[in-house]
Amino acid sequence: MDAGGAIADTQTPILITNIEWEMMDKTQFFPLSMLSSFCVRGSLYPLTLIKTRLQLQKHDQLYKGLLDAGAKIYKSEGLGGLYRGFWVSSVQIFSGVMYIATYEGVRHVITKNNIHNNQAKSLIAGAAASLVGQTIIVPFDVISQHLMVLGLATANQSKKKIVLEPLGITIDTSQTKFRTTMNIAQFIYKQDGFKGFYRGYLASLCAYVPNSAFWWTFYHIYQEKLNRVFPDDFSHLLIQCISGTLGGFTTTLITNPLDTIRARLQVQRTNSMLQTCKLLWIEEGFWMFSKGLSARLVQSVMFSFSIIL
Repeated sequence: MDAGGAIADTQTPILITNIEWEMMDKTQFFPLSMLSSFCVRGSLYPLTLIKTRLQLQKHDQLYKGLLDAGAKIYKSEGLGGLYRGFWVSSVQIFSGVMYIATYEGVRHVITKNNIHNNQAKSLIAGAAASLVGQTIIVPFDVISQHLMVLGLATANQSKKKIVLEPLGITIDTSQTKFRTTMNIAQFIYKQDGFKGFYRGYLASLCAYVPNSAFWWTFYHIYQEKLNRVFPDDFSHLLIQCISGTLGGFTTTLITNPLDTIRARLQVQRTNSMLQTCKLLWIEEGFWMFSKGLSARLVQSVMFSFSIIL
């Protein structure tokens, strides 16, 4: 073997830091993506429910924080109370597949148009993916959030029959979960027609499109920074997990007020984002920026870590 061949054999292999759309085996990716998404969302759903209740309560009317809410819900409603609305919300696994397909597809199209900046590709693709995902999931979000707040209603009402506000419908707690879900869906349709299922759609876009765009952007920023800090033989998977966790943490801090406004608008049936923001400011002052933040931070960090892993 000549010297040139020996040198060629010992050259450092090219390190692939980003797996692009054309590199994926779609027949394996989509089923595995749905399965992992269902498992992750199922394990983190109690945090979603706690976050929603913290966002919707006035001041610390019922819960003082993440741990207090979790303990009280479990004590008064059992484990099932932490999973109210889960099966309606689980439709997100399908929107999640469309989200990833859109994200990777848009990145692929952008790359083919000779744009290779990772931050720019991630920002645009993340925003487009969230737009598609939210269009699918908002109707199910509206219904599942009304199911989530059944526990808030039972705090001061009879356990057998409760009036679900602000819908104003009486719920018989002895009926099946499916019947309760259908009652809520029928009333929303009766009151507002089909558009009632898209209440707060604009607020959802304002909350989640920037959230998605920022997450992917920060993820790649942190990833590139960490790749420079750590040696080449350091676990790239660990760098990705750390980058995703930091990206989720940063993005949640920025977008939390928008998520609170979205939840209030969809459940409390206020008329506009501006009105909701004004009411929040009157009720909470500067605390409006931290409504449900603890639960959302934990949820976002754990979701970001697990979805990369």
